Amino acid sequence: MQRLLMGNECIALGAIHAGVKCVCGYPGTPSTEILETVVKENPGDIYVEWSVNEKAAIEVAAGASYSGVRTLVTMKQVGLNACSDPVMCLAYIGIKGGMVIVVADDPGPISSQTEQDTRHFAGFSKLPIFDPSTPDEAYEMIEDAYEYSEKYKTPVIFRPTTKICHGYSSIDLKQDRKCIEAEGFIKDPKWAIFPKLSYQNHIVLEKKISQMGKDFSSYRFNEISGNDAVGIASSGIGYAYSKEALDSLNTACRVLKVATAYPFPEELALKFLDGLEKVLVIEELDPVVERELTYICGKHNLKTKIFGKLTGNMPFAGEYSAELVKSAVSIFLNIPQDEEPLSMPGLPIRPPVLCAGCPHRASFYAVKQAAKGLDAIFSGDIGCYTLGNAKPLEMVDTCLCMGAGITMAQGLQRANPQTINFAFVGDSTFFHTGIPGIVNAVYNQTKIVVIILDNSTTAMTGHQPHPGTGVKATGAIAEKIDIAGVLKAIGVKKIIKSNPLDLEKAVSAVREAAEFESVSAVIFEAPCIAISKPKPHLIITDKCTACRKCIKELGCPAIVYSEGKVYIDSSLCVGCNLCSQVCPSEAIAQQEES
Repeated sequence: MQRLLMGNECIALGAIHAGVKCVCGYPGTPSTEILETVVKENPGDIYVEWSVNEKAAIEVAAGASYSGVRTLVTMKQVGLNACSDPVMCLAYIGIKGGMVIVVADDPGPISSQTEQDTRHFAGFSKLPIFDPSTPDEAYEMIEDAYEYSEKYKTPVIFRPTTKICHGYSSIDLKQDRKCIEAEGFIKDPKWAIFPKLSYQNHIVLEKKISQMGKDFSSYRFNEISGNDAVGIASSGIGYAYSKEALDSLNTACRVLKVATAYPFPEELALKFLDGLEKVLVIEELDPVVERELTYICGKHNLKTKIFGKLTGNMPFAGEYSAELVKSAVSIFLNIPQDEEPLSMPGLPIRPPVLCAGCPHRASFYAVKQAAKGLDAIFSGDIGCYTLGNAKPLEMVDTCLCMGAGITMAQGLQRANPQTINFAFVGDSTFFHTGIPGIVNAVYNQTKIVVIILDNSTTAMTGHQPHPGTGVKATGAIAEKIDIAGVLKAIGVKKIIKSNPLDLEKAVSAVREAAEFESVSAVIFEAPCIAISKPKPHLIITDKCTACRKCIKELGCPAIVYSEGKVYIDSSLCVGCNLCSQVCPSEAIAQQEES
């Protein structure tokens, strides 16, 4: 059966075909749809969960793998940072059931804090890594990843990038599905990691890495094509772009495709380099393949010149495109392009903005009003609410990584004791990495005000559930974890719940929390507009004086100023009523339902 599928769907269906039985992850673009597809396509015998964070996901999967079950863990590249502790240890201790860790890299970056390259982490952690070049290749390759994982008793990293995750391909789906009989957990001292065992396993691990590198030289997706005195080496989406560029330029050269950047297939690379004068390396993000080829040339005293990022022939940062690669290849091969690249008109500037009616806008505005006259610092975090940094709100002074707003606020308070420090955190991030930071503040008696933006979903990544929603990844009812109850249990003495869309009460709640001489918390409870029913939209009445306070202070995209008048776009307005509470002329009213 043939289906047109997104790359993330290909990865999920490939894992299902390979016999995966336990799937865990934490949502993060560009990886999110993988786990969601497993939920949708689940034949009924696969355990699936959105874990509280990536560390928990890895450890749940490890337990299942120790029992012989094939497991899949999904995350984006920054999520790998959050679970590096168990991942590094798993490299030493090993697994039994095949374990594939999908880490979706985000060149650009399009929706991430960093543009880090997971291939480096593979070398650092001594775990093999697979780098698909197309969605259909990802479908085939993930089954190979399970085979290698079990052959070498090691977790395997699978690294699609954004274009692979979100690109589409027509896939011939396999009808059969592997049935892996799990023997269950068998007690053995090898599962308990101790220094002596780590030392012994390190020796074994280095031998495995060497053997895998030789093995990968004959791996079906590592290949050499063409024959010439010059060559192109590429990996991932770079390979697809390289082939397209050569076809477009109506030329050919020797091409090395590297699907496993670590352990590097050195024997295959030597065959590729034999007799070559020069090589252009095309790979997204860091010069991983380029450095390996340069090292091999030095090791074997080869005269081949390697060009790429390190020589200025390819850009270091950003996502590659077919046009960029074609231009680089044409210059490298000294082939003029038949036609100039299409000159496209510039797109209008569209900075990201909080949705019309987003309760986070109301929360930020309430804190801003309550903090007037105070020497206040506002520490942000990762989520939709990071957009609180933009004008006119300008309520995010710092933003580092998941959960860091709470702990950074403590450092800011210690270094600037005269300030009031507010830390914003979303409900999903609260459970992900927010709780330890609050424990730290209570334990060390650091005065901060934690503002928890509870919109009842993980909004930024597509409205996945979390422990505070009372719903599992599968849609089944779960135990709902009460945020206020958690705060009380860990020692927060001042906890106030408030609806941010009731502006007067919200401002009062923040002021009360700010006056408390220890850790305090305000929980702003209002659902994301994407999961709540809109109210009748608002209109501007004749009372409007065109002062534009609603626009200047809120920045709601539904409020428009044109030809000297203020309008409300009825197609965007959800009737949150925040602007009517800000208007000094009482000129904003709700449209009466007809």
